[in-house]
Amino acid sequence: MSLFLRTLPRLLTRSRSRSIFNSVQFHSHQVSRYANLLGIMTNLWTLRPASAALHLSLTNYEGGVSDEVSKAQKAAISGEQTIFSKIVDKSIPADILYEDDKCLAFSDVSPQAPVHFLVIPKIPIPMLSLATNSDQMLLGHLLLVAKDTAEKLGLKKGYRVVINNGQDGSQSVYHLHVHVLGGRQMGWPPG
Repeated sequence: MSLFLRTLPRLLTRSRSRSIFNSVQFHSHQVSRYANLLGIMTNLWTLRPASAALHLSLTNYEGGVSDEVSKAQKAAISGEQTIFSKIVDKSIPADILYEDDKCLAFSDVSPQAPVHFLVIPKIPIPMLSLATNSDQMLLGHLLLVAKDTAEKLGLKKGYRVVINNGQDGSQSVYHLHVHVLGGRQMGWPPG
């Protein structure tokens, strides 16, 4: 039995005030099979074809969202220094893993994997969508530093590289940053 089928009954019996499924996406050929098997009431579920395998979207019943999404919704581009700018100018401490004249790599203070670090440019580019052609060399450099730092930290079996962009991308700090996560098997799809 798949992990989904083993987990779903526990999730469905949780208190409605804690969490429920707002949507479920299946391949079109799976809709009737899973709906019949699980006795899902269609007024509680939105079933639609999806290009990816089963994808569950969970949100809090009261309309709440995860802490990261909440931070992203409150964040905005401003003229003020970001926490990453303060790390670059050393006005706040960080566990620095790598530094050169273009960028900085440091451990994430709220790791989402056994190994989780960030690579940031020293010049403040607020978000990837605001990068220009003149940033091309710098963007490539960030990825090479991510690769080299991952190797230095022993991520030989692989790792995930993530750049959140804008509110819908859950960007919570408007200083371009590359997340590198590893040390465990990553799930798919993300988000």
